[in-house]
Amino acid sequence: MPTILETPRLTLRTMSLDDLDFIASMLEHPEVMRFWPRPMSRDEAVQWIERQVGRYESKGYGYWLALDRVSGFPVGQVGLIPREFDGLDEVDIGYMIHRPFWRNGYAAEAAIGCREYAFTTLNRPRVLCLIRPENEPSVGVARKIGLKTDGRIIEHFGFDHIVYTGERSH
Repeated sequence: MPTILETPRLTLRTMSLDDLDFIASMLEHPEVMRFWPRPMSRDEAVQWIERQVGRYESKGYGYWLALDRVSGFPVGQVGLIPREFDGLDEVDIGYMIHRPFWRNGYAAEAAIGCREYAFTTLNRPRVLCLIRPENEPSVGVARKIGLKTDGRIIEHFGFDHIVYTGERSH
């Protein structure tokens, strides 16, 4: 599968149905999915991967599989999600690290890579990150990568989300 970008410790590449076992194990994990409506079934994980593949084809980006550069083993998924926001086509940085790999700084490292990819490769003027207020670990990642909020909260998939943004420096 094509490599999209590399960070000091991670490779981000497109995912395919060959990655189903890992993606399904992550999406069905109750702790990983605690800020999502619910854990997903294996069939839903298939649909998830197919949705990402469709995004690669239509937009050129989506969630990418994040792999440890040394072992080649997947640790999560991080990427850019197309999002209409305030009438504009935006990109939303999304990150989900599987439970065995939490607290290693992978989410922030990969999110920085995605932020820079959005600014340089996609030439985007800003990035978004929508985060449920109670998701303190994700709020910490957003702050660590330089995103800020003006306190705006929107409803997304039936839940309140704080809007974090980051602007490209010129």
